Amino acid sequence: MSFRHIWAVTRKELRYIQRDRATLFLVIFTPTLLLLLFAYAVTTDVEHVPLAVLDLDQSPTSRAFIQQITLGDDLDLHSRVRSMDEIERALLREEVDVAVVIPPGFANDLLALRGMPLQVIIDGTEPQTGGFAVDHIGRRAETFVAHLLTNQLRALGIDPEVMEPIDLRVRTWFNPNLEAKVDLIPGLVSMILGVPGMIVALTLAREREHGTLEQLLATPIGRAELIIGKMGPYVISGMVNVVITTAVAMLWFKVPFHGSFPLFLALSLLFFFALLSMGMILGVFLRTQAAAMALSFMVVFIPGFFLTGIFFPLASMPQIVRLEAMSLPGSHYAIITRGLFITGVGLEVLWPYGLALIVLGFLFTAVAAFFFRKKLA
Repeated sequence: MSFRHIWAVTRKELRYIQRDRATLFLVIFTPTLLLLLFAYAVTTDVEHVPLAVLDLDQSPTSRAFIQQITLGDDLDLHSRVRSMDEIERALLREEVDVAVVIPPGFANDLLALRGMPLQVIIDGTEPQTGGFAVDHIGRRAETFVAHLLTNQLRALGIDPEVMEPIDLRVRTWFNPNLEAKVDLIPGLVSMILGVPGMIVALTLAREREHGTLEQLLATPIGRAELIIGKMGPYVISGMVNVVITTAVAMLWFKVPFHGSFPLFLALSLLFFFALLSMGMILGVFLRTQAAAMALSFMVVFIPGFFLTGIFFPLASMPQIVRLEAMSLPGSHYAIITRGLFITGVGLEVLWPYGLALIVLGFLFTAVAAFFFRKKLA
């Protein structure tokens, strides 16, 4: 294998990318645009949910409870209504997503330890928002009751700690505020960086369509040299996108990066080697750019949603699906990105996934070189 031959093919591909503005835009800017699009589309941090309140008790306790559940940026008190009809109209007009009904005798029942009579009405057309609101109101209600009862016990001269035999202290590591973006965006980085794998599948198909493959056939360049040379420019563009997308995640979305960035670059290089080798297999078998783009989208991009553990844990999938996921470079890279972004682990933890990328890269390259034929058949 000649490095001079590989560099000749790489230089030719670099010149094409430089001259073709559409391809240049695709390889340089598309991953960043996709990150911005998907990050805002799939991030599940819910804030400022509009709330309507029907307070039929009109007591200081009920007013204090309303103030308690609307603290912070989670629930916004949109309106105080006077009847169930007003709640129905507000829900139908999509002015509010949730309504709280405080019945008469709310304060008396609560102070008499007869429970907390409360009704929560949610808009079922947005179940995620409604579920968030119910969970938020429930937690705030527990806090309110605990604080109220503590004050009541102290007024009676009883030490509240005697009534609390369970001392449960919860600590959340790595993502203390449980922000969805801290978990999702590193996974999205691994997914959108699969774009070069889609583009490299077009290279051989483009050579066939434009008739320039004949010129390559007249050279002494070997099959493996041609394939590796074709992947070179997209490895370079991919590494550029690693830097750009990491900067966007950290500076724009405020996602912390706790690991070693040089290690991230090294493992990203292995990822692109495996990914582009897989994309090159598609280019070997397909003859048109349209077919190559469609199939690479189905093989490279779509599995990034479902089989890399970004949205659905791999542990919950059937064994055969997990085996399929482990054959994809994106599954290993998603573990790497999350490990370096969120937990800051090092090579002592991530080396099995780096090794898997090396094995997949050599395997895919060998398959592409084996099936590639230096002929126009």
